[in-house]
Amino acid sequence: MGSTEDSCIRDVRCRICLGGLSGGWWKRNHNVHHIATNSPEHDPDIQHVPFFAISPRFFTSLRSSYYDRDMKFDAIARFFVKHQHYLYYPILLMGRFNLYRLAWSYLLDPAQAPRKGSAWWHRYLEMTGQVFFWYWFGYRTLYLSIPTWSSRIAFLLISHMVTAPLHVQLTLSHFAMSSADVGIHESFAQKMVRTTMDVDCPPWLDFVHGGLQFQVVHHLFPRLPRHNLRRAQKYVKEFCDDVGIPYVIFGFTQGNKEVISRLGEVARQLRVLDECRKVAAKNLIEGRHAKK
Repeated sequence: MGSTEDSCIRDVRCRICLGGLSGGWWKRNHNVHHIATNSPEHDPDIQHVPFFAISPRFFTSLRSSYYDRDMKFDAIARFFVKHQHYLYYPILLMGRFNLYRLAWSYLLDPAQAPRKGSAWWHRYLEMTGQVFFWYWFGYRTLYLSIPTWSSRIAFLLISHMVTAPLHVQLTLSHFAMSSADVGIHESFAQKMVRTTMDVDCPPWLDFVHGGLQFQVVHHLFPRLPRHNLRRAQKYVKEFCDDVGIPYVIFGFTQGNKEVISRLGEVARQLRVLDECRKVAAKNLIEGRHAKK
C-alpha cells in the first residue's frame, strides 16, 4: 500500500473516527491556503464572512474561488464585523462545531470530495469513519452515558469550548498580517513572510503550541518535520535580515493584541463607511425635498 493510502487510513483512524473531522477537507483546504495565503478571494482560512473580515475588501461581497460562491456582505455580516473585535473569542469557542460543518460540506458536495479517479474511495471511507464517530460519541457517550438533556448539552458545550485555544492559535499567524495583492513579481518567500506571523516562546513551551508557532518556517518549508522547525527558524531570520524582508514575530499575548487591533481597525472602517453612506443618503433626500 502506497504512502497516500497509508495517510488516508491514518486520517480515518485519528481525525475522523476519534474527532469527527475530515482529512480530505483538511488536505484540500490546507493546500489552497498554502498556495494563496491570506488572499481574500482564494484563501479559505480567512474567508469567515459573516463573522469576521480581516480586510475591507470583504465589504464588496467578494467571490470565493474555493467555495465557488459570493461571500455576501449583508446586514448580518455588517453587525458581526462591526463588533468582531469583541466577538472574536466568543465565536472561536464555537470553532469545533464549524469543523463538523466543514467536514460534512466537503463529503456531501460533489465539487469537493473526489468521486472519480484513484481517490474515489476516500469519500466513502471517511463517511464510514463519520458514522463510527457519531456512534461512539453522539450515541454511546452523549446519549447513553449522560442521563439528562441539560447535562448532555453542558457536556457537549464544555468539551468543545475547551478547544478554543487551538482555534486562537490557528488564526493568530494570519489574521493580523497583510492580505494585499502586490502583483506577480513578488517572490514566493517574500509573500509567505509578508502574510504570516511567528509566535515567540521558549523551547520548553513548544509542546503547548505544537509547532504551530513556527508558521513562517512552515509556509516556507511545508514538509519540514515539526522537530526541525525551531532550528530552521534561525536560518529564516538570517535570510530575512540579509535580503531586507520584515520578519514578524510576537509573543502569544502581543500576537493576540495584534489580531484584536486588526479586527478593530476593520470594524472602525466599516462604521465610518456606514456613517458616510447614511449622511450621503440624508443629503440626497434633503436635496430632493429642497427642489420641491
